[in-house]
Amino acid sequence: MSNPRFVYIMRSFMRHFFQLLYHPFAFTYDLVAWVVSFGKWNDWVLSIFPFIEGTRILEVGHGPGHLQRFLRDRGLAPAAIDESSQMGRLTSLRLGTNHKLARALAQSLPYATNSFDTVVSTFPSEYIFDPRTLAEIRRVLTNDGKLVVLPATFPSNSFLKWLYKVTGESPQAIDSLLVQRFAKPFEQAGFNTEVRIQDQQKGAVLIVILAKKETRSF
Repeated sequence: MSNPRFVYIMRSFMRHFFQLLYHPFAFTYDLVAWVVSFGKWNDWVLSIFPFIEGTRILEVGHGPGHLQRFLRDRGLAPAAIDESSQMGRLTSLRLGTNHKLARALAQSLPYATNSFDTVVSTFPSEYIFDPRTLAEIRRVLTNDGKLVVLPATFPSNSFLKWLYKVTGESPQAIDSLLVQRFAKPFEQAGFNTEVRIQDQQKGAVLIVILAKKETRSF
């Protein structure tokens, strides 16, 4: 059984580590991501592209801007927000003058209602589960718009097999637990949720595809 104090300390350490990585040490982000992913980080990020619909795209938490550059190179004009000024500068340098970046919090998006066909977020922190964030995303999405989130990846294709073995659970049971873990906050916020686990070279990505639930008036 996990030691609650140890878990708390590790969570605090990781939160502080990522705070440093995303702000004063943002210039090291690409290198760290490349190392921990064995060079596959950007491939994992770009794996959400087939799920993007429409032309009006908002990225929540653009980080160093690789997805922004990818979308722009495909003829789109995506918008993006990030609360890190350091990441904003890195992305501005990557994109040049042709960009639509804003420094903002996900809980208070600076856009009009029904502005976007798809909202995307790759490897976000806890803010993506904040009811205020999800309420804002619902607001800026069109009625048939989609939210696509890549919340996690597994370090190798054999990871899930190892997990099945050490837990004694069936693949169906483990997959069900993962779906419940990532689907519940979104379901509570008024989204229909589809969770996919996709095998890729040197990793498996978990992608959550969300659509607004219909609201009925009586």
